Amino acid sequence: MKNVVIIALGGALGTLLRYFVSGVIQKIPVGIFPVGTLAVNLTGSLLIGILWGLFEDLAVSYSVRSFLLIGMLGAYTTFSTFVFETFNLLRDGEIKMAVANILLSNVIGLLLVFGGYFASKSFVAFFK
Repeated sequence: MKNVVIIALGGALGTLLRYFVSGVIQKIPVGIFPVGTLAVNLTGSLLIGILWGLFEDLAVSYSVRSFLLIGMLGAYTTFSTFVFETFNLLRDGEIKMAVANILLSNVIGLLLVFGGYFASKSFVAFFK
């Protein structure tokens, strides 16, 4: 039960961070492109990669890992919002924007996970 509470607290924090970051970024004038969701998903991908790389080398409790990865970053990243916004772009005939959203979110997101992971590994190796 303790872990459920820890994940829920992380989720609450992640949800608030998503609301704030997405809201701030979405004010950038880029037309109909969902830049707020893209920014959240890409920064979340980078953070997941960094934290995972660090957690492999540092003694971090399961509770902290759960709080950060499952709770906070699980709630911070927004796959359902990404899918809904992509659906709306397709429904509205914005095929190029929909394809751009799919490619940017997935390809760059994956690259950022790898980049964050290897950057954290290099950081830890530098200080060993």
